[in-house]
Amino acid sequence: MSLNPEDMTEVNQEMIDGVWSDDPSIQLENASKFRYALSHADDPPVAKIVESGVVPRFVEFLKKEDNIEIQYAAACVLRMVSEGNTKVIIDHGVIQIFVRLLGRATSRVHLRFQATLALGNVARASVESRNIVLLRGAMGPVLAQLKENTEIWMLTTAARTLLHLCAGLPRPPFHQIGSHVLAALQRVLHKDDEYFLSNACTALYFLADGSKQNIQTFINADIVPRLVQLLGHVSPSVIEPVVSTILYLSNGIKQQTKVLIECGVLPLLANLLTTQGNDTRWKNIKRNACWTISMITAGTEEQIQAVIDANLIPTLVNLAQNPELEIKEKVVRAISNATSGGSHDQTKYLVEQGCIKPLCDLLVCPNVRIISACLNGLERILMAGEVEKNTTGDVNLYSQMIGDAEGKEKIENLQQHESREVNEKALKIVETYWKKEDDDQTQQPPR
Repeated sequence: MSLNPEDMTEVNQEMIDGVWSDDPSIQLENASKFRYALSHADDPPVAKIVESGVVPRFVEFLKKEDNIEIQYAAACVLRMVSEGNTKVIIDHGVIQIFVRLLGRATSRVHLRFQATLALGNVARASVESRNIVLLRGAMGPVLAQLKENTEIWMLTTAARTLLHLCAGLPRPPFHQIGSHVLAALQRVLHKDDEYFLSNACTALYFLADGSKQNIQTFINADIVPRLVQLLGHVSPSVIEPVVSTILYLSNGIKQQTKVLIECGVLPLLANLLTTQGNDTRWKNIKRNACWTISMITAGTEEQIQAVIDANLIPTLVNLAQNPELEIKEKVVRAISNATSGGSHDQTKYLVEQGCIKPLCDLLVCPNVRIISACLNGLERILMAGEVEKNTTGDVNLYSQMIGDAEGKEKIENLQQHESREVNEKALKIVETYWKKEDDDQTQQPPR
């Protein structure tokens, strides 16, 4: 059949009448014209096609498994309609047909490709549409595409549809789909295609909500080593969902966090913090990398020591000068958490690496959370200084260092801060560590 492209750029009455013909050859010719009109138009005439009343006819064609050509043309048209009007796709029962076609091994790969795309389009439209697609049983057949196909374009399409099935709030119930999705992705996550990995890892991010049970499911699926490895990928489109997923996984119990550390997550996080890149994606990556480190330093002395051994503290101190406030917050929280759960020797190491100055510098920032984190860190450093004072002399050297960094003056000023939490904490620190010192200096006789 020869088709003139100039005759197929617009939807016209002849095409509409043609698909309603009883002649199979005329049906196919005009169904192909519809397909061409949709795929080649700058602004696909989806609304006009829906208004013309031909969608039910294409649904009939989609069921014609004895005529693969017209079935494929119908699949293309309905898939493209799904990009602009999901309601008509749902109302005409197209989802069920696509799910059935996708689940049949006898369906040709290009037909399954159209079905996978269409299901993803509908799932992406809204949480309600996503839930309908899931209720129609799409998850199993979509996951099967990850197992049964070796073509990277088909794997990428399946992964993209999968992420739409996992996205949206509230998330679909993890206990119903989580282990199945993880098992399917674990088999193919070794593929080294940027677009596939970006889609697949974004789906993992949507699944990882940070609950202890879900974290364990990730660990049991043996997917964590590959995720950690992907932190070293060259593309930020892959790294961003991976580091966001690992952030969720770092919120586990000691044994779960230990798995991340043993998989080598800390050196790779260190590399991300020093990677050049100032666009929004890299800012998000650095923020979440710092956030992940702060989750680890909120753990045990062993975990804090792992961060120290990875030489991350000097990097964090340098990164405290980053202009992005969100990154600064995660940096100071990582340092503050380390002072909270760390040993005396670990706190001493933090001081030696210059942690006092960034904590003092950020006491004047407008973010209450950052100020609170800095005050908490400085208070614990002062407590460690009291231990040093008792063993080495009568002077709290850390108190002097905070004063030299203009921290004492800033903390005194914070006693008038509008935040009750901040002003009470500042008052406590001043009265505990400087009031007696100031009184002693006042009472000293003049020389």
